[in-house]
Amino acid sequence: MADTLRTDLLALLDDLEQELRRLGYWQGTPPAPEAFLSTTPFSADTMAFTEWLQWVFVARFRALVVGGHPLPGACDVRPMAEQALSGLPRCEHLLCIIGDIDDHF
Repeated sequence: MADTLRTDLLALLDDLEQELRRLGYWQGTPPAPEAFLSTTPFSADTMAFTEWLQWVFVARFRALVVGGHPLPGACDVRPMAEQALSGLPRCEHLLCIIGDIDDHF
């Protein structure tokens, strides 16, 4: 992936963090270490989706991008986001950012 695409992805991850903060979902304390051992997609059995976005998705993608590591060939998080965030107010922009990240690949 070209440097420009990696830079764009970092900007999208920053946008995602800012929107999670704006909505009050960004947390100062991570979940218990055991929560990260989940083998369920999106750690749905141990974390709220917004926790997973912060502590797994954003953190891992930033580490991959900054470290120059290979990125996945596809990303398809928006369908889960739509399901997990349904019923929560003011999440449309959050869903758009997640969709933009999906489309990045």
